[in-house]
Amino acid sequence: MHGFRFSWRRTPVQAAIALTLAGATLAALPALAHGQDAAAAPAAASAAPVLPGDDFYSYVNGDWMRATAIPADRSSWGSFAMLAEASNKRITALIEALPAAAGQGSEARQVGDFYRSWMDESAIEAKGWAPLRPMLTKINGIRDQAGLARALGESLRADVDPLNATNFYTENLFGLWVAQDLNDPTRNVAYLLQGGLGMPDRAYYATDSARMQGLRASYQAHIAAMFKLAGYGDAAGRAARVFALEQQIAASHASREDSADVAKGNNAWRAGDFASKAPGLDWQAFFQAAGLGAQADFIVWHPTAMTGSAALVASVPLATWKDFLAFHAINHFSTVLPRAAAEQRFAFYGSALSGTPQQSPRSKRALAATNAALSDAVGKLYVERYFSPESKARVQDMVTNIVAAFSRRIDKLDWMAPQTKAQAQEKLKTLYVGVGYPEHWTSYAGLRVVRGDALGNAQRAEQFHYRQELAKLGTPPDRKAWAMPAQLVNAVNLPLQNALNFPAAILQPPFFDAKASDAANYGGIGATIGHEISHSFDDQGAQFDAQGKLRDWWTPADLAHFQAASRQLVAQFSAYKPFPDLAVNGQLTLSENLADLAGVAAAYDAFALSQEGKPAQPEAQRAFFIGYGVSWRSKAREAAARQQILTDGHAPAQYRAATVRNLDAWYPAFDVQPGQQLYLAPEQRVRVW
Repeated sequence: MHGFRFSWRRTPVQAAIALTLAGATLAALPALAHGQDAAAAPAAASAAPVLPGDDFYSYVNGDWMRATAIPADRSSWGSFAMLAEASNKRITALIEALPAAAGQGSEARQVGDFYRSWMDESAIEAKGWAPLRPMLTKINGIRDQAGLARALGESLRADVDPLNATNFYTENLFGLWVAQDLNDPTRNVAYLLQGGLGMPDRAYYATDSARMQGLRASYQAHIAAMFKLAGYGDAAGRAARVFALEQQIAASHASREDSADVAKGNNAWRAGDFASKAPGLDWQAFFQAAGLGAQADFIVWHPTAMTGSAALVASVPLATWKDFLAFHAINHFSTVLPRAAAEQRFAFYGSALSGTPQQSPRSKRALAATNAALSDAVGKLYVERYFSPESKARVQDMVTNIVAAFSRRIDKLDWMAPQTKAQAQEKLKTLYVGVGYPEHWTSYAGLRVVRGDALGNAQRAEQFHYRQELAKLGTPPDRKAWAMPAQLVNAVNLPLQNALNFPAAILQPPFFDAKASDAANYGGIGATIGHEISHSFDDQGAQFDAQGKLRDWWTPADLAHFQAASRQLVAQFSAYKPFPDLAVNGQLTLSENLADLAGVAAAYDAFALSQEGKPAQPEAQRAFFIGYGVSWRSKAREAAARQQILTDGHAPAQYRAATVRNLDAWYPAFDVQPGQQLYLAPEQRVRVW
């Protein structure tokens, strides 16, 4: 259902926080060098005093945790980030090697010009705020409610994705997602989601704690600082009014848990319904300006936000809305404005919000922006140089084995009715699995990239992507379309398409190594593959049939059993408390936890099948689980860790590694005994698929 670890099309806030947007390449991890088997990892780990039955994560990763410091420009660090960092260096080298005089209009020229324009900080400084002035002048020229509606419509972007990327965030008042209709697999439809906040989630505006109060004060100061840099008078007064408006917007927002509930997001509205269901906004003017004037049908994921925000359009003074639009324009494009704006942005989003002490080098930020604007063009460069046909073939074989293992697990379920099993098997039978890169690359022929126009390039790239998404309306869904670029260290299940994507960049150590044993690879990338397959059958994926239609295909008894097992897993994860005042949200992370559990179980079965009837040796069994544990090694700054717990559907890495406590095979592999902290009696182990 969701990306394995990170979301791809990150919003500016997410990009500033995570910086993993840029995607991929490979460098060996310290304890798991390229070509080295994961079985080598316990040599150092086993010397540590911790027992695997007490803390499996520390048993596997303790030495790495003690020896590793989070880089100064990162809020977290670990297997995913390390692999992405190394991949990014490779990609940067590829881009910087592109000839400046590449053929006019070629993708190589587009990539090179976009990246070099972003890197030309002296040219950006010389232009100052002039490139943004036309946008700010247009906002200042809004004279009435119809003009405001048009401006809000023009700001709409395809920058959210509630199912594939679990990305519910946009600075614009609303966000658009174009995808297959939940209720009609034959057509694409426009989804509208809540937005309009400069902080990550409504919890940041409402939670009454000293830390959140401090962040709110810092954010209001950030708004004022941005206004001042842009030359606006009464910066403090404008900031106070914009912040108050955002607090009102946040009050109508759905919670992160409710946002993840597909049934609550499935609200079909006709275009004519908006005026009566969400009065206050001139919806006809809004949709016309957004290029949606001919769209008859919508799915409104967050109806309370539509209603609440539309009412605010009518009740809040026009001057405040103009300041809201101006601030978010400044904030959104601050990375391609003079250095003072970029530094102010980092001071809030990097330091205050995520605890990151140092901004990343400009080359990293330039690559992140280039990846976002021209993802497939960059992906082509990466695949041609760094992804071999042999690696693709081996991973495809692993996929076949894991799908077969999952099918066998379904057949063996004693609690599932035959008719439900048949539906589950049909999902597996029709599952599309993309490995490495898409079958059809995106063309950027219509995107104008101008050397030396960093801000204009960013604006045109966003508009180009938006037009591409609008063009899907009125066309049948493409089941084989990819939702992730090839150079991203991630993987994803696409429930509406009944499809999986495994980008080339994740098919490297520590997740996959062509030189490593089957045990290590099945524990690493195998568990990732199993995880994504399992999303088709988690608490959300199980609501979709083989055609991607939102449909109840379970018997009542089967559903009751599944929900009971899910409640066990919710309770198990809710008991984890990384901070004295903050526990893991077992309900928020349920989908990912279910996928982890079923995924590692299916991967273990597939590994056993790969032994061609020979029993796996104890060393190989341990290597499998250690490979899984190594894939989760991670460290995070406290601010970033707290933000993840509040807003992310993924549990912290150490608890994901502890999922092995639910697998019977883990106990004899590490001689885990009653009384050890992770020990669960057989009847307490959560078993779903």
